[in-house]
Amino acid sequence: MNLKKMVLTTVSIASFVTMVLPAGAAETVRGSILSTEDIKAEQTSITTDWQDAQTSITDQENPGAEGTGSGSKEELPAANGTAQPPETKSTADSQQTSLVAAGTANAAADPDVSQLVLLMNSNKMYQNGKQYLAPHPMTVKDGVSYISIRAIVERTGLKLSFDNKTKETIIRRGGDELRFKLNSKTYKVNGAVKPMKGPSYSSNGVFLVPLTSITQALGIPYTVNQQEKKVILNLSTKPVASFSISNPEIFAGETLVQYIPSAYSPKGLPIVEEQWEGREEVFMYPGRYVVSYRVQDSSGQWSDTFWLTVTVNKPHTPPVADFTTNKDTYKIGEFISYTDYSTDEDNAIVSREWLNNEMAFFTPGPKTIRLTVRNKYGLSSTVEKTITITDEILYTRDEFYKIYTPVGSKYSFDGTKIPTWAKVPYQYDTEPVTLIRSNSPETVYSEGILYRESAIGNTRFMLHHVNATRKNVKMYVVATNRGSETARLTQTSLGMGGPTKYATASGKMSVQRYFESMQYGNKFKDVWLSPGQSKVIFTELSSSVMRQGDVVSLFADLYSDQTIQYHVIMLSTTRDPINALQNLSVLPMDNHNRGTYFDATRNIRYGDLLGLTPARLMIGDNSQDPYLVGRDGATGTYQMNAGNFGVLYRIKLYRVAPRTLITFNPRGGQYDGVIMVNGRIVQLPDTSGLKAPHEAAVLYRTGDHEETVEMLFTAAPGSSLSVNLLFQPLPEIKH
Repeated sequence: MNLKKMVLTTVSIASFVTMVLPAGAAETVRGSILSTEDIKAEQTSITTDWQDAQTSITDQENPGAEGTGSGSKEELPAANGTAQPPETKSTADSQQTSLVAAGTANAAADPDVSQLVLLMNSNKMYQNGKQYLAPHPMTVKDGVSYISIRAIVERTGLKLSFDNKTKETIIRRGGDELRFKLNSKTYKVNGAVKPMKGPSYSSNGVFLVPLTSITQALGIPYTVNQQEKKVILNLSTKPVASFSISNPEIFAGETLVQYIPSAYSPKGLPIVEEQWEGREEVFMYPGRYVVSYRVQDSSGQWSDTFWLTVTVNKPHTPPVADFTTNKDTYKIGEFISYTDYSTDEDNAIVSREWLNNEMAFFTPGPKTIRLTVRNKYGLSSTVEKTITITDEILYTRDEFYKIYTPVGSKYSFDGTKIPTWAKVPYQYDTEPVTLIRSNSPETVYSEGILYRESAIGNTRFMLHHVNATRKNVKMYVVATNRGSETARLTQTSLGMGGPTKYATASGKMSVQRYFESMQYGNKFKDVWLSPGQSKVIFTELSSSVMRQGDVVSLFADLYSDQTIQYHVIMLSTTRDPINALQNLSVLPMDNHNRGTYFDATRNIRYGDLLGLTPARLMIGDNSQDPYLVGRDGATGTYQMNAGNFGVLYRIKLYRVAPRTLITFNPRGGQYDGVIMVNGRIVQLPDTSGLKAPHEAAVLYRTGDHEETVEMLFTAAPGSSLSVNLLFQPLPEIKH
């Protein structure tokens, strides 16, 4: 093969690979060539030298390298991937030989440079007048020159190790790291994957890589003498200095500059002195500054000077807080409009903190409103404005919040009067949906089956559990076809909340995502089960790891054309649910509910006019809305679905009077959830939960004409029932 196609005739010297610096803070500017290091050759055997310095580290060609992260000596794998004992013979025999005979007489004399001469198709190497024998000849394969990793490492003073976990041979020099794998066309340079001119390989137990993969990555200058068939590497003996700046940006008068120096001696000598020029801990003025750094080793030799150009930006300025109100004087109960005019030079305001910015005030006198804005740099400013509230009353507090509370927000009122309101005398019909409610034990202390049931046709799942096993677990729903025909399961809707530490948040999110899946149809999925086959369904559930104290809630609807047996289980993340299922037992219930219930969709329709007088529509009260009765699928015992959790209510009110306020008022305790009104998901509420019985969330206000209002509701796990939908006339608009 023509060696001219294998190597360049002349390769110019290249500088070291130094650290990558943050953009905008500093850039490297080199004033001289930064060459690689070399360990000065001694008269003793190289094997003895290497073993003394590196405690018998070898590479893949001669096993015995220490493993990454281990203080003990480990064996490197041979070419076949198995460990072999470290070889005891020397891998390089030194001979006192004339460099002229090796063909280096033409090299420029430089006291700071040591030359390593490699002979093509030979295992002979020459350095500082000595001949060394590599464990394998420098070989040309497919037009690429290969060299033994160990040979180049030993002669250039690099550090060698082996990572037993990743099976990578590692070369280190200062802050640089190269990682090689056997039979790979790529390698890693400081973590970045780079291509090589040819794949690494093993020959007679010796690990070979392309020579250029090392010289290019480490910036080792070399020349090629085609006539004499040799490659000459120029190895610097001077210490090497560099530094980086960790600050992503530097601002005049603000930033404490974080310098990270790095220095070492290729000869292994200690660094005894360092010199900085232009270094400032805090630069006081914007501009570009040159900072230089060099070091001296114990032999008195100085490194080349390394410098960076540091860009110092002008200091940040705080944002400007500013707002106005639409007036300076207001009546009691008059709506106040605030307009925020705050600005920031970088448009980087990240927070606005208002104080006393009420929508209205209900006592007379001066009222001071304050706004504080903060930008992403932590700088802030504050502005205040004082308005005047007169003695004249426009609206009472109760009237005002009925008119102006945003949809989804809550307001406080006297909830003790609600039981005196007229009940909406609604009727309902049902749809044939089987509800599988798995909510007991709610707090789970051990692995096992949480619920077991068989169902066919339309089926709804409602799951709500807390992990108290003191280990990481997952929840699974396993579907098994016990029949003789292939079964098809069609998932139509699904919403999951959690894992989270907050039960109400998990329950609310599961209902919101359940409703969203109905809106967008993005959870539609078909699953096929052969006779006797088991599969995990609801993969969103089983893909989430539950840590100690985590809560998960789930709603899902599916249809099956065959009877399917379902198991809800909680299991360690290390176990396979299908294999483990046959050895799991059903966990006993706690004081919460689990069970199978039928006709779990209720359609409420009301055709009379609503809203002319106060009225309430009650849900989950076990009177107008009786609880579902069913059984525990695992034990067969009688169960009552208190609160009707898992029941889906489709409410259609055909005639709602003009200017009617519809609100949601919990009666049994705190409530956090959502409801869908005329196709829009409304928060219950959009801040912290609703407290019974004196808080209500606004759902809808009708306009100037009679309207039909449709709502979709299901109780959020973690919240309390019963609840009321309240209908009342809006107060008259005043000006």
